[in-house]
Amino acid sequence: VGDEGEHLELTAVTKEESGSYECIASNDISSPDIRTVQVTVNYPPFISKARSTGTPVGQKGVLQCEASAVPRADFEWYKEDRRLFNGLNGVKIENQGKQSMLVFFNVSEEDYGNYTCVAMNTMGMTNASIILYGKNKMLVNCVRNYCNLIFKWKAFTLCMLAAVQRKKKKSPTLCYAVLYLFISAIH
Repeated sequence: VGDEGEHLELTAVTKEESGSYECIASNDISSPDIRTVQVTVNYPPFISKARSTGTPVGQKGVLQCEASAVPRADFEWYKEDRRLFNGLNGVKIENQGKQSMLVFFNVSEEDYGNYTCVAMNTMGMTNASIILYGKNKMLVNCVRNYCNLIFKWKAFTLCMLAAVQRKKKKSPTLCYAVLYLFISAIH
């Protein structure tokens, strides 16, 4: 507050100083006079959320980008150096407040790669790299098949061990039949 008590000077203002400020003038004669001033600090975009996402081929995929800025940021999306537009190439761009989403309705192999989210306002611009990658179904299937192979081998081994332990001559065909039933049950 100045020497005459009539002004407040804010220097090196940051976005944290945004908000309502009250000035109260009072004396012994009348009730206090209160005035409120809203201070808005403009600042360039700062991307606070940009997460890469894994999505299998044929599924819906979403890349999200969130930016804090005053005035509010506008968003653009790029794949490599090519700007993406809403509704083209099976993608939709949805902007909601400080968040932008790039939505793929049916992810294909060609969709995988590096995307750039650009956030801009009158104060400046920034960008973030976000990757759409595939969830490797092949790896999951291989792991599952490996597990199935272990279960199948254990079932066959148990069948053969049972035959040996009873010292009876069980036919391998019976063990394969047990194995077939076991395989059918786990699929």
